[in-house]
Amino acid sequence: MQKVEQVILVDPDDREIGAAEKLAAHVDGGSLHRAFSVMVFDAEGRMLLQRRAPGKYHSPGLWTNTCCGHPRPGEAIDRAARRRLMEEMGFTCELEPAFAFLYRTDVGGGLTEHEYDHVFVGHYDCDPHPDPQEADAWRWVSPADLRREIAADPHAFTTWFAMFYEDLLANAGSA
Repeated sequence: MQKVEQVILVDPDDREIGAAEKLAAHVDGGSLHRAFSVMVFDAEGRMLLQRRAPGKYHSPGLWTNTCCGHPRPGEAIDRAARRRLMEEMGFTCELEPAFAFLYRTDVGGGLTEHEYDHVFVGHYDCDPHPDPQEADAWRWVSPADLRREIAADPHAFTTWFAMFYEDLLANAGSA
C-alpha cells in the first residue's frame, strides 16, 4: 500500500502550522503550504528545464524549472530539494538557497497552488536522466531564449515558473 503524501502547512511567514494530504492542500482555493523550486544551470549559464509528464495531476505537458516539490513533515527543505532532484531528474548537485516567495495560482482541474516557495539554484554540466513519470522531456535554454519563449507563449510554461523566472535570473548569480 502506497503511503499518502503529506505537505507542511504554513502561515504567511513560513511558520509550520500543521500538515495535510498533498492533493487536499490543492483543492478549495488551496491551503498555504511549504514548497521548493530547483533551477540548475550549466557552465554556459543555460538553465535546465523539464516538461512535466502527461500523467502529472496538474500542469501536465508544460515546461518548467528543473524540479519542484514539497518537503515532507519533519524533512529539511534543502534535503527535500536534493531528494526530488534525484527522483525527478536522476542526478544530484550542490544546491544553494536563492530566494523565497509566496504565491497562489489556479493550475486547472479545480486545483490551486498556494505555496511559500523556496527557490534553490545549482550547477551541473551533464545530461539528466529523468523519470518518465515525472518529466517526458528536458532541455538546456539560455536566459535570453527563455525570455523570448515565455513572452511569445506563456501558456507553454507552468504558471509558477512564469511568475518567478525573472527573479531567478536576477538572483542566480548571488547563489
